Amino acid sequence: MPKLDKSTTRSEALTVPSSRTALLRNLSAARAGTVILTTASGMSRQAAAEAVAREMGRPLVSLELGKLASQYIGETEKNLDRALAAAEAGGAVLFFDEADALFGTRSEVKDSHDRYANIETNYLLQKLEAYGGVVLLASSGRQCLDPACLSRLRNVVDLAWPAKGR
Repeated sequence: MPKLDKSTTRSEALTVPSSRTALLRNLSAARAGTVILTTASGMSRQAAAEAVAREMGRPLVSLELGKLASQYIGETEKNLDRALAAAEAGGAVLFFDEADALFGTRSEVKDSHDRYANIETNYLLQKLEAYGGVVLLASSGRQCLDPACLSRLRNVVDLAWPAKGR
């Protein structure tokens, strides 16, 4: 079960680029939207996510799908349902690091593992569509995400974090 992370110790030095603060506050007020976060090389995506959640005035829940995945049929979905329900009840911003690995262009189905992976991705997309909050996807950029996945998410905005000194 994910824990709501209200600490800001790692992200206190980071501030959201001023060009995006109003947009993030609007998404937070609407409680609906998806932010694609790209960061400069060497910057902690977790710290950037914490800064975004702090700017929105919301707790952050980092979902590690590896910890939610189960070898037993149906258990991954149950674990995901519990995690999303807890995050939604807490009004949290959901954070998925390395989202391009999860929501990247789907591969051709060659065996049952591929088919099951696509089914789990579709299930996750359905849950994110229904999620009553903000989702933060850390990625190498919009171009790395499957357009079919992006089309299912609401209010998708890009937040490119500038490198230091810019």
